[in-house]
Amino acid sequence: MDFMQFFDLILHVDKYLGEVLRHYGALVYVLLCAIVFSETGLVVLFFLPGDTLLFIGGAFCAGGAMNVWLLMALLILAAVSGSTLNYWIGSIIGHKVFTHNYRWLDQESLKKTHAFYEKYGGITMVLSRFIPVVRTFAPFVAGVSAMTFTKFQLFNISGAVLWVIALVSCGFFFGNIPIFRDHLNAIVLLGVGVAVVPVAVGGLWRFGKKMSRN
Repeated sequence: MDFMQFFDLILHVDKYLGEVLRHYGALVYVLLCAIVFSETGLVVLFFLPGDTLLFIGGAFCAGGAMNVWLLMALLILAAVSGSTLNYWIGSIIGHKVFTHNYRWLDQESLKKTHAFYEKYGGITMVLSRFIPVVRTFAPFVAGVSAMTFTKFQLFNISGAVLWVIALVSCGFFFGNIPIFRDHLNAIVLLGVGVAVVPVAVGGLWRFGKKMSRN
């Protein structure tokens, strides 16, 4: 397998997971965990298919190809550790930002961002798990804004548990039903919409409240 084939496998894991299972067996757990860890831990890999992977993994568990409890436990661990790495990367950069008076940086805005994450960062971290791209950047921004590590981990773990259990369970119970299997992308987009709406409504509500005070 050359690099382009491997890259295609990573991006379309839903199409090739059965073949990987046949050829590599239990090593598929390592592959799935590596994808989840990379998507949540490295901002440059935000495009990896986390939602699809969890759903399809659940579907294969329903068919007996994998153990659903082992898969969920390993994926939760991968999601938590990936976001923790992302947080630490952000915190290292954030420390430099806080301790240097850069002309191009608005220190007051940075302090407000820190305060926002301390006050609303928890719900942001939990909901971001269900929003592609956002779940990759949320822990990084939390680190940059100096969200306390204890608070970050509380919501990091909570969000990871909810995300993995929800999507793997959906795949387990519905992944082998043709209408769900054949319209997976539409279902994922619908799930994204459900996750985004509360965030958008909350943001608009706070914006309107702020404007009414001015």
